[in-house]
Amino acid sequence: MKTFKIELVASIAFLTASLGFAQTWTQTSAPHGGWWSVASSADGTKIVAAATTMDNPGGAIFTSTNSGATWKSNSVPKLIWLSVASSVDGTKLVAAADLANIYTSTNGGTTWVSNSSPVEFWTSVASSSDGTKLIAVAPPDLIYTSTDSGATWTSNNAVMNTQSWYSVASSADGSKLAIAADPGMIYISTNSGATWTTVASVPSTNWEAIVSSADGTKLAAIARSGLVCTSPDSGATWMSNNLPGGQWTSIASSADGKKLVAAACYDNSGNAGPIYISTNLGTTWTLNATSNNWGFVTSSADGSKLVALLGGGVSGGVGTMLLGGIYTSYSTPAPQLNLKPSNSNLTVSWIIPSTNFVLQQKLDLTTTNWMDMTNTPTLNLTNLQNEVIISPTNSSGFYRLKTP
Repeated sequence: MKTFKIELVASIAFLTASLGFAQTWTQTSAPHGGWWSVASSADGTKIVAAATTMDNPGGAIFTSTNSGATWKSNSVPKLIWLSVASSVDGTKLVAAADLANIYTSTNGGTTWVSNSSPVEFWTSVASSSDGTKLIAVAPPDLIYTSTDSGATWTSNNAVMNTQSWYSVASSADGSKLAIAADPGMIYISTNSGATWTTVASVPSTNWEAIVSSADGTKLAAIARSGLVCTSPDSGATWMSNNLPGGQWTSIASSADGKKLVAAACYDNSGNAGPIYISTNLGTTWTLNATSNNWGFVTSSADGSKLVALLGGGVSGGVGTMLLGGIYTSYSTPAPQLNLKPSNSNLTVSWIIPSTNFVLQQKLDLTTTNWMDMTNTPTLNLTNLQNEVIISPTNSSGFYRLKTP
């Protein structure tokens, strides 16, 4: 049997690049509002943000197609919008509001339709990567799922525990789901919501948000007090990791679950709160931004493009929130190449990047003739990775990603 020696080589440009998040946050041109929820496409270029109120009474939904540089107001009713979610390409959107139906869009927010869901106090929605499988929750214990992009909805009463559902997360394929309650417990499902299991290894507390990696194996939940619990095995076991005390509002995750970003509207002294980041599934945290009433946050698949809302989610409820803007942060991505045998071939993969990369190869590191590969990457919707099938013709090969 012929064997191959294949190595992955980092581009020289990335050897000196920071592997952490950027420290600079820039306010976008989005108007001031009671911004309450935000979501983005996998590459971070398309963003959707929902507000419970604007300067005038009534909420709104705004979208951006250029990473927040410019924004467009969407034609939706002036409802108290509380949650939005996006497909991986940013074309299929779902939005939920207080005392309303659930709304969906199939064209990036240009037009919206009211779905057949009941009128409820919807608090959170989540979407599969292709936008076909959706989940929506409302207190005290309502769980609804859709398998056709919101055309029809099914009530799921597998959990009847009068939990005040506050946040829901989904794997990329929509099979693994997680719900956090405020106050209450965390529940997980491995069969698209058919059945649910209580997470016994985490405390019952005021959970603010829960997020999932693309494959559903890595979970992270944050409580109002700053308690962070992470799981590396789809919720089977959990690790507790405390952030500083304060009013924590949100947490976001990269597709591989390793990079987390957490935001607070107040610190432990009642002053404007910080943003912290982690690059190791919450084991350690680093201060990233301070002195703002941060609301909800979202992340691109590679964790390099971040969006944070200012003012939304302030303690005390929708009626006492502050009006703020929308901020973005960008750090140079350093994607990791992965190799996986596939019969006599090899699969090279990397998380959808927030900037364009070209896969290159050469047979000998002593030469400088890196060559662009013409293979078109295929997007794996289950883990949000670009994949290229390689059929080696030599005994060794070297591969890297390079910006065009």
